Amino acid sequence: MSETRSVPFRVSPSYKQLRTSKVVQIYRREWFQKIREKAKQGIPFGICNVDECEEIFTAFGMPVVTVQWWAGIIAAKRLSEYYFNKMSEKGYDMDHYNSLGLACTMDNNPEIAPYGGLPKPAIIIGSTELDQALTIKEIWAREYGCPCFPLEAGGYVISPTLWWEKIRDHWDELIDPKLLDFRVEQYKELIRFIEITTGLRFSLVKLNEVMELVNEQEDYWRKARDLIAITVPCPVTLPDQLVIYGAQWYRGTTEGRDHIKMFYEEVKERVEQSEAAYPGEKIRLMWLSAGLWSNTDFYHYFEEKYGATFVASVYTSTAADGYARTILNNDPLRALAGRNIMMRGSTTDWLVKEAKAHKCDGAVGQSAGNGTRLSSNGLAFEKAGIPTVEIPGNNVDSRTWDDAKSRNIVSNFIETRILPNKHI
Repeated sequence: MSETRSVPFRVSPSYKQLRTSKVVQIYRREWFQKIREKAKQGIPFGICNVDECEEIFTAFGMPVVTVQWWAGIIAAKRLSEYYFNKMSEKGYDMDHYNSLGLACTMDNNPEIAPYGGLPKPAIIIGSTELDQALTIKEIWAREYGCPCFPLEAGGYVISPTLWWEKIRDHWDELIDPKLLDFRVEQYKELIRFIEITTGLRFSLVKLNEVMELVNEQEDYWRKARDLIAITVPCPVTLPDQLVIYGAQWYRGTTEGRDHIKMFYEEVKERVEQSEAAYPGEKIRLMWLSAGLWSNTDFYHYFEEKYGATFVASVYTSTAADGYARTILNNDPLRALAGRNIMMRGSTTDWLVKEAKAHKCDGAVGQSAGNGTRLSSNGLAFEKAGIPTVEIPGNNVDSRTWDDAKSRNIVSNFIETRILPNKHI
């Protein structure tokens, strides 16, 4: 969208958190406690990577915990260093985001683990996409004494230029049919395995309902993203967006759809009432790495010091552009395959598109860690007139994160690269 919606500053004594973010936080905590109680009663649940097969579990009526969400909770509780050290003590060289859940299980200390830790799952899904990631799942399953089902990666499609213009309705034109066939057969094998392992029965009709709910949810994400992008000052800054993103891990449910609808309606309400998340906004920034789940004060620091607000990231934008798939030929399993095959990373042209749409004055990323690395995209941003800066470390592993140094680097970036070009 090319228009800019200007909203008069409304003076507020402090940053105002969205009501919806509190709803999502409470729901997720209560949801997790219900999983623990159900597991004690023998009701099965699964563990898998994000964007792999959550919808299949949901269609079974089977709760699923995503590896990356659980690792994010551990990191948010500032326990990553503790668990990485525990892994080292046991002789494992696995200081990787995906290994945090395994480390928590191996430590087996409910007094320290978030929410008391994960109960025993019925199944863990592995993937041959990365050798270490599959090894982690296999060891994790062994620790629990549950089966690990390995999904053959079978290749992933690099998203073509302008993929976001066709991905919703014409995804089948962007992917080799043989690759889709292979992934669908993998999912059928997984479904049979879950049925044998749990005694549950799969319903293709239910999967269709799940996929349609996902599409509805992402449509509300897109409406919210578009309002956030064009509204100056921003109605919702990054810390709230990160909290709301938790609803992606229960997508395909009425709760997920309703929570993102609530998010969109609250963003719309703020825009209509000329209410900014940070009224003193003067500079707009994009964040290009994994979210600082345990250190959102880092983002607010630059609001207070420079009026620099982080308004965009890969999170809300990926939810808006990357997930929805029109179900073609009444085949939701193939639509799911078409989504997950083309969900591997963010293309540079799309990232630049999002930065421009959000009227960003600059972009900040990390040189190490998870998520989109700025080093591979910085040149394109600079060519587009958007200055960039890299900060060192891995925000998941606190042993490599230097908060003071990172704040100084970004402060210098704002003072030398952005402020001289702003008429403030």
